[in-house]
Amino acid sequence: MTTQELETIRSVWPSLTQVLFVPHTTQEYERLVATLDTLVDLVGENEVHPLASCMEIIGVLIEKYEDEFIPELSDL
Repeated sequence: MTTQELETIRSVWPSLTQVLFVPHTTQEYERLVATLDTLVDLVGENEVHPLASCMEIIGVLIEKYEDEFIPELSDL
């Protein structure tokens, strides 16, 4: 990663943290789920949509939270 790429990330990160974060509370988890629902409506199954990877990342963050804090979901 170049210094310029890191600078770009640094400059946009504060605005992204409102949407992209590791959830630690039920409220944060629910916020991510709502965000994912919105992205699913927007992106659908279009794998080349500009927000498709964001949708995938948020899905992984939700799954991690569920595995850690809602074990009965992973037992199904």
